Amino acid sequence: MQTIVSDAIASWIPYKLFKQDELLYCRWLYTGDRRFTEPFFDETETVCLSYPENAGRHRAVGSLDILPEWSAAMDATEPSAFIFHVSRCGSTLIAQLLGMPEQHIVLAEVPFFDDLLRAHYRGQATDEGLANTLLPAAMRLYGQRRRGDESHLFIKTDSWHLCFYQQLRQLYPSVPFVLLYRSPDEVIRSQRRRRGMQSVPSIIEPAVFGFDAAIGGGLSLDDYMVSVLHCYFTIMLEVVQTDQPVLLVNYNEPIMDIMERVAQASQLTLSASYREQIVERSRYHAKYPDQVFQEPVEDDPLPQGLEPVMEMYRQLDQLRIANKEQAAFEPSQTR
Repeated sequence: MQTIVSDAIASWIPYKLFKQDELLYCRWLYTGDRRFTEPFFDETETVCLSYPENAGRHRAVGSLDILPEWSAAMDATEPSAFIFHVSRCGSTLIAQLLGMPEQHIVLAEVPFFDDLLRAHYRGQATDEGLANTLLPAAMRLYGQRRRGDESHLFIKTDSWHLCFYQQLRQLYPSVPFVLLYRSPDEVIRSQRRRRGMQSVPSIIEPAVFGFDAAIGGGLSLDDYMVSVLHCYFTIMLEVVQTDQPVLLVNYNEPIMDIMERVAQASQLTLSASYREQIVERSRYHAKYPDQVFQEPVEDDPLPQGLEPVMEMYRQLDQLRIANKEQAAFEPSQTR
């Protein structure tokens, strides 16, 4: 029976959550043999939507109740590491580098995972139990071995998934968690050039960050992002003290040092040829792989309220430096 189920849904993933007649359903997407190499998973979805299996008048729709049973039948790769981040801190590049070997699956900011985590805040679920039940099932379906030799699965979260850190830790108690951060002033300047969802009030439900619903009123976009960063760094500082060991990574570290530490944490070997690929790929923009990367130089005034977050950043970086030996931990020793 399991073989029949896995054959029937091979290369299909649940990709869109919706509510109808007070019941939750998901749409299914055929991905064929396509590797998930785009910088963000919604770009992968756009490509796959053009496939004939997804382009007909009728759409594949199913009940969420079947996800645990169907995922249990899949030959799937278990998560090797989760990458949490404060945004604009190199997480996209790291995900791209991890995804270069064909045996690796990288899931970069998957909208369906976000749908499940935020369903409670959107009024689609009564509590976080929906994500607790369905998120591991969804990750198995996304991590199915379509080639047969997939060895590693890396999940890059959305930045606001830091707010779901404890929930995800309970679901994956022995998986290495990477916390990637950057100096807040540099994050603010990057957000000014192109705003992310988390930096605009009410696009992400304020309650996700622990904010009052009216927080956006009267705040500039910069000031709102300062509040978001305060939330992120508060969580990271708490995590470092309560969830040892975790892998702290600063954007300003050399990329090869970062990759070596992530590789150690996730039991990944960096071959000589892989190292050469890393060096070459890191010359280019993470989100626009055909463009050579250049960091813009800016000196515009920063929000007055940023200093407390800068102090939190300095505290976190001191902890990273003092505990850098954490990078050598074995996943089996994390609990």
